[in-house]
Amino acid sequence: MVILALRYAPLVALIETQTTQTSTNADDDPNRDLGFGAVVARDSRKRLLNRDGSFNVVREGLSFLQTLSPYQFLLTATWPRFLGLIIVFYLATNSFFAAAFVACGPGQIMGATATSLGARLVEMFFFSVQTFATIGYGGMHPVGLAANVLVTLESLVGLLGFALATGILFSRFSQPTAKILFSRNAIIAPYHDFTAFEFRIANARSNELIQVEAKVLVSRIKKDGSGNREFLNLKLERERVVFFPLTWTIVHPIDAESPLYGQSQEELIESGSEFLVLLTAIDDTFFQTVHARSSYKAEEVVCGARFANVFNPPTRGGVLSVDISHLDQIEKILPPAS
Repeated sequence: MVILALRYAPLVALIETQTTQTSTNADDDPNRDLGFGAVVARDSRKRLLNRDGSFNVVREGLSFLQTLSPYQFLLTATWPRFLGLIIVFYLATNSFFAAAFVACGPGQIMGATATSLGARLVEMFFFSVQTFATIGYGGMHPVGLAANVLVTLESLVGLLGFALATGILFSRFSQPTAKILFSRNAIIAPYHDFTAFEFRIANARSNELIQVEAKVLVSRIKKDGSGNREFLNLKLERERVVFFPLTWTIVHPIDAESPLYGQSQEELIESGSEFLVLLTAIDDTFFQTVHARSSYKAEEVVCGARFANVFNPPTRGGVLSVDISHLDQIEKILPPAS
């Protein structure tokens, strides 16, 4: 056994070395598709990443029950939709129990005075509201068995409903999310002694973000005629900032090692170039990691421009202010006079 181990030891070492090198090369490969998959990267005719961070991929083949996730939906729904669903649930529940109380027949609710069907429905609706919210004015109360059973059931539904609504409402308020504003356009313009690809971001909320990190990649169709896309990392002048109280202009120097070197805007458009932006930060309020993402198509890149100044003159107290409304403003750079 020792002789066999010694004989095959070089072979084992070679296999391990090749496996390690392959794994390392795969991990360092800048052309990875980031999870989009080769088919989506090749066949998609729309941008991979929308400006709001959503993806242009639709998943099909799953039943409604398989994709049903009420909790996630209620957490991610817009505030008007969320509040609208709460109101609809509240009205529908009370309407259902109002009809059930009317179906119990007369004499089940002491203090009810309505005689017509419409008036009884309205009266029972407001009695249901009192029961659902455990108000109990005392003007009406159940006396029959059927009515008491309905009151017991509705009080349970009301307690569970208010508990769930309160929990989801608290989760929506306490959920840490980033609201990063991206400049409407990116630019390619002279920057110090070189040309650079740039865009600007700002924090739309009053909270503080720390340890903000940026990663920018360009996705474009390969020149080999295969129609496949490649994903190339763009080296940034600065990949992270510790504090983010102002705006941050993210700069990619276009040097000889840049994938954008020698590329005109027409060539970028022809290759379907899309600049993918991934941001990670720590929310100073919750001390939790938050994310933001967006993208710029080649058509949204302006060449020969610079971003307008966003800083206002200091006040008498020496306080500097930033006008976020100027985040998108750019100024054309005039060519030097001959």
